Amino acid sequence: MPLSDTPDVSVVVIVYNDEERLPRAVQSVLDQTLRNLEVIIADDCSTDGTEQVARALEAAHPQVRYVRLEENSGGCSAPRNRGIEVARAPYLMFLDSDDELPRHACKSMLLVAEETGVDFVTGEVTRLFEATGRTALWYPNLFTEQRVIRGLREAPEFFFDHLSTNKLYRADFIHRHDLRFPVGIHYEDQLFSAQAFTLADTFAVVPWEIYTWRMAPESVSISSSRHKIQNVVDRIVAAQLVDAYLTDSGNADLRPDKDFKFLRHDFRLYLGDLPFRTPEWIEEFAEAVKPYLNQIGEEAYAKLRRDERICLYLLRSGRLEEAALAGRLLDRPRISPRHIVGDGETMYWGETVPADEDGRHELDLHEWHLDEQVFSTGRIRHEIESVETDGPSLRLRLRTYDPCGLITPDVQATLKLAATGTPLSIRLDLHPDIEGQYVSDALLDIRKIPVGLAGIASRRHPIISMKRGTKQRNDVLLAPHDMPTHRTTVTYRVLGTHHVIVEPENRAAGRLQITWERVGPLRAMEPLGPYVRATKKRVARVKKIVVGNEGKATVYDSLAKLPGKRELAVFEAQEGRGYTDNPRYIYEELRKRDLPIDVVWAYNGDKSSFPDDVTLVKRGSWEYGRALARAKYWVDSHNLPYLYGKPEGTRYLQTWHGQTLKMMGFDAPGLRMGPEEEKTRFRAAVARWDALVCPSAEFERTFVPAFGVTADLIRAGYPRNDVLVRWAEPEQMARAAEARAALEVPEGRKVLVYAPTFRDSGRRSGQSIRIDLPALVEELGREWVIVVRAHPYDRFVVPAELGHVVRDGGGFADINDLLLASDAVLTDYSSLMFDYANTGRPILLYTDDYEQYKNGERGTYYDLAEIAPGPMLDTTEQLTAALRDLEGTAAAHAERYARFQELFCSYETGHASKMVVDAFFEGGSND
Repeated sequence: MPLSDTPDVSVVVIVYNDEERLPRAVQSVLDQTLRNLEVIIADDCSTDGTEQVARALEAAHPQVRYVRLEENSGGCSAPRNRGIEVARAPYLMFLDSDDELPRHACKSMLLVAEETGVDFVTGEVTRLFEATGRTALWYPNLFTEQRVIRGLREAPEFFFDHLSTNKLYRADFIHRHDLRFPVGIHYEDQLFSAQAFTLADTFAVVPWEIYTWRMAPESVSISSSRHKIQNVVDRIVAAQLVDAYLTDSGNADLRPDKDFKFLRHDFRLYLGDLPFRTPEWIEEFAEAVKPYLNQIGEEAYAKLRRDERICLYLLRSGRLEEAALAGRLLDRPRISPRHIVGDGETMYWGETVPADEDGRHELDLHEWHLDEQVFSTGRIRHEIESVETDGPSLRLRLRTYDPCGLITPDVQATLKLAATGTPLSIRLDLHPDIEGQYVSDALLDIRKIPVGLAGIASRRHPIISMKRGTKQRNDVLLAPHDMPTHRTTVTYRVLGTHHVIVEPENRAAGRLQITWERVGPLRAMEPLGPYVRATKKRVARVKKIVVGNEGKATVYDSLAKLPGKRELAVFEAQEGRGYTDNPRYIYEELRKRDLPIDVVWAYNGDKSSFPDDVTLVKRGSWEYGRALARAKYWVDSHNLPYLYGKPEGTRYLQTWHGQTLKMMGFDAPGLRMGPEEEKTRFRAAVARWDALVCPSAEFERTFVPAFGVTADLIRAGYPRNDVLVRWAEPEQMARAAEARAALEVPEGRKVLVYAPTFRDSGRRSGQSIRIDLPALVEELGREWVIVVRAHPYDRFVVPAELGHVVRDGGGFADINDLLLASDAVLTDYSSLMFDYANTGRPILLYTDDYEQYKNGERGTYYDLAEIAPGPMLDTTEQLTAALRDLEGTAAAHAERYARFQELFCSYETGHASKMVVDAFFEGGSND
């Protein structure tokens, strides 16, 4: 396609001595769905083959232009500034030569910019760790929804969004304010971004990924050189430039927000490194940073977490050895300090009560509620105290710190280490030492650790696993930074000789680390690795056909055509996530009747929730396909993989997994307006169903037509809801008591289950957890335990300071355990509300983003305000008031609750499991 005279977007790709990766970056721009753009390669006077590569790209692609600086500037600013000067488009983006743009980045941002008229658009960054292929989002909490922000004061948290590369700028905005990157300093983005945010009248935020930041394992970038004192000095210089700009431009009131960002992000990186620095380095570091830290006001420090404040206070007050110890606690809420001291009212960090007011204020640990911690998540610390070596054996003396008193005589402790396959387990006898501390010994024989036939070249970290009753926890094993490195040679099998290195990890928490290196013939073969990997890729392509989905489908089709089905049923719940949902209760009814039907369950990952006597097959495996092909019955809650057509003679019971508020199936725009191929596959998958379990007439009115269901309808209610309808029976009461014990609910506390649904645009981001947990704990922590059950498509970690009240309910395979144990449920738009209404217990709805959700990607079948069985709340104050007077809240919504039950629980009798088995397995009536 010929370019127009003026491109829509200019992408400035800066480069210096990066001839290998530059083509990849440029290609990511050329592959954009926005075709009318230009690529400006701005070369900082490279000395390798970069110029030749760039000129070849320019010659091959009319969109590419190459500019070269006359001398090397030593940074990113000068080449970016040169790109700004020569760019022709009305919009600008910046890209580093080692990174990439996702395919729709330019077009999607340009559409938003043109629609909103903002000065720039900012979007999410994906960090890609090349060594592992793992990805992580950059500050996903900033990019939870699409919105327009009217100046930085409206959202000062965007100081954290200091990258220049994840933005599309209006060129006239850049030129009107003469915005340029500062030359001669590092961390130039800091000042440029601060200026852009404060000068912008409006900027837009988009919640999708528009920049891929590739983190190379051999990276020697400026930001990865934190071991150099000059590196932190450079960061402080950049921060000081921002301070001066804010003052000179009339934005001094934003300084506390900028300082908070500096402490939480920029300086936090160095604090985490302190445990791995020498005393001399730490002393030089402290001298370099203390003058600037002392200029930062209390308002910024007050926003930090307690672990950060402790580490900073110890550093600023010259307690450098303790500051290094505190660095190991940062972002690790389950690691305890070595020493905690109390004065009868308050607990403090350290061995003695602080003598001065500042020390008592900064080292105060009351917000950790150490005396109220629970075994599963409370703070414990395991450290190696000494190591004695004897060839391949290590005799470890361990010290365990338990300031919360979580370890009781019945605790069983084990050191575990896995290289490949089954881990080596060594029992630990915890012997009480001084108060709150235990010692134990372990003989670690490296020869006994399975490493496989070909051996390994990898590193592993032992863990300490502790069990108390039904509760279990796994913790890291810390190693002293100055622990001597132990090297030995171990021969496991013929050709299986390894060098093994035992040492302290020099990053993260500083765990004990064991590294295996192949030697001899195996090591000699390692240089062939690139050729082996290339061969593996070719084999993988063949394997995909032979033993991948295509091969499995071929074999499956052949097996499925064989005559005569076994009296076999394949059960699967929640895509194999566990022993749960409607299939669980149908299966248990089958067992009660002792019908002559063999059952296998499909699992995907964790198998721990299944009964010991259940036969399991791995979802997607050959055994899985063989079972489906030969089974007479399929029972499933989500829709079995499209790959498996239903054989003749097989009957498929679809239970589904909940009633729905949001639009589903062909009512959802994503499918309705999607590719015809996807719609055809969807129809074929649903056409496999022979029977569908219906919980209510409303489900028939919405779900059945939305999915184009032609299967028989079993109007029985949901089998999983039987226990909720009959919650007062002894069996269910006992189950509730077991769940409360597992959650470590103190006597007399009520249980609130908070179970929000996921957001389509924010999966795995944690953004569905919208309530202010710290505020709620502050108000109601003496009366309630709050169990957070995040959706499987989202994530949640209990904050350290809330562990005395908040629990993670994600470890329960069956959510009914939590519902039976609860006194009330708090949700938003989750189908959980339809199930929980069968208990008659209070339902509260936290719906602060209701308008956005209702008018979002899918839309809803109902106006929640018209059908809600409880109050719709959008502030912590409202939620607190509703829970404080739960009886009054329930009474005020009793009529609405009853109408809700009539609408959505109309088929529920408490005997759905029996009715479904009668109808599907024993040929009874469907009605």
